[in-house]
Amino acid sequence: MSYTPRVDDYVIWHTYPNDISGWVYFRCDDYISIEIRVKDKCEQNIKDCPIHKKTHVLVVCYAQFWNELEYVKNRREEEDSYKAQEYRYADVQ
Repeated sequence: MSYTPRVDDYVIWHTYPNDISGWVYFRCDDYISIEIRVKDKCEQNIKDCPIHKKTHVLVVCYAQFWNELEYVKNRREEEDSYKAQEYRYADVQ
């Protein structure tokens, strides 16, 4: 059975010469982008474009190489799996 990547999956792309790992950031029928790094923008960059506060480094993986991907986990499933203990006070932020 072949793996079909989804957004928010953490994958390892077994490719030469080094494996690439990261979060699936975008998916369409032709390719996915894998987020391999995120870093904060400098204050001047944020002033110039306040919509985005981080720089995302992405790698494109075309559908013909999806057979080289290894699924590790999905971050949505981790968030959904949290269950508060019965009778516990609500978390306050």
